[in-house]
Amino acid sequence: MPDDKQGRDAQAAKEEQRQRERALQEARDRADEPEPGKQLGDLDDALEIQDYPTTTEQVVENYGDYEVETQGGWKPVDEVLASVDNEIYDSADDVRDRIQRVINRR
Repeated sequence: MPDDKQGRDAQAAKEEQRQRERALQEARDRADEPEPGKQLGDLDDALEIQDYPTTTEQVVENYGDYEVETQGGWKPVDEVLASVDNEIYDSADDVRDRIQRVINRR
């Protein structure tokens, strides 16, 4: 490309196009990431409508059939929380944190 005004304008236009494409790709990549604190699939939304405080027993009773991804594959919540004592949770985030801690230590 010649080093004249027209060539510089064309280079600038191409660079702007590359920047727009990069920004678009980054936005797509971010859209594919789970929201912070939400990584349990369908269970995330279900936990949002739960009344709090709640207990481990109530979570297992209400959502025990929901499956979450563990290091060993997909497992039902009742199986994941089987080793957890009956605790009290004040929010959906508390339940998520507990499940994540159990999942990550397996």
